[in-house]
Amino acid sequence: MKGGDEHMMRQTILESDNKAAAAAAVEAVQLTKRVQSTDSGRGGFKAWFAQSSFFPPLLAFIGLFLLWELGVRLFNINPLVLPTPSSVLVELVSEFTFYLPHTWVTLYEAVIGFLAGTLIAFIGGILMAHSRLLERTLLPIAILANVTPVVAIAPLLMIWFGFGAMPKILISAIITFFPMLVNSITGFRSIDENNYEFMRSLHASKLEIFMKLRLPNSLPYLFSAARTCVSLSVIGAVVGEWSGATEGLGNLVMLAGNYMQMQRMFAAILMLAIMGIFLTNLVRLIERKVLSWHVSEQRND
Repeated sequence: MKGGDEHMMRQTILESDNKAAAAAAVEAVQLTKRVQSTDSGRGGFKAWFAQSSFFPPLLAFIGLFLLWELGVRLFNINPLVLPTPSSVLVELVSEFTFYLPHTWVTLYEAVIGFLAGTLIAFIGGILMAHSRLLERTLLPIAILANVTPVVAIAPLLMIWFGFGAMPKILISAIITFFPMLVNSITGFRSIDENNYEFMRSLHASKLEIFMKLRLPNSLPYLFSAARTCVSLSVIGAVVGEWSGATEGLGNLVMLAGNYMQMQRMFAAILMLAIMGIFLTNLVRLIERKVLSWHVSEQRND
């Protein structure tokens, strides 16, 4: 009996110890969850803000505008030299219907020039990537066109094609052609040799190799060039409008500068900046959709 009582007492003590250990473990888990939730609550906004692609640059622009406003007012700068950003915004908002048609003109010239220049460069890149002879023959001509200042070509295009949209489109196409051409050639040739030999062993045609190997591999190069070219196309349209035009934001900038209308001049420049940012982000958005499978986009996510 005595031995049985001792056994029951030991069993009772073990059960109580197990219950205490289980309760302590549950409490530890709950405490850990509370700490983790607190940490995530503290760092949640910081992490979200760091990953946001909109708010950090927005705050940077707001800070820049505030410094500009304070600088002009504190140093009492003449508005004919540098107007305040608030006066520029007032001018832009109050005369928005005046600026909008000019914005559409410049946007049309830039976009059509961008599409034409990059498409021709894309086709040229395909041909030169497949033929060293074509590359040695045509690439020096492309380099010559690239190093020739567009400002020198613009008046000649005005004489040949008049003062309509065509000269501005051609200038935008010329200025966007070379970066896309070089990146296209590099992208089409930068393929994995093992994958290439494997497709050749399967008797894949040149078209199949291009569609399934060269083109997918070249997409990061093409989009990288497109982001550069789309902003250059806006510059090309403005340069063309400076050489001779009756409408467009470039024409507004030139006329406002001639008449010392600084608010109007800066408002037109602001519209050009917004246009460039919009087009660049549009290309970036398309790139993310098309290259969602690529390792560069997966790392960004």
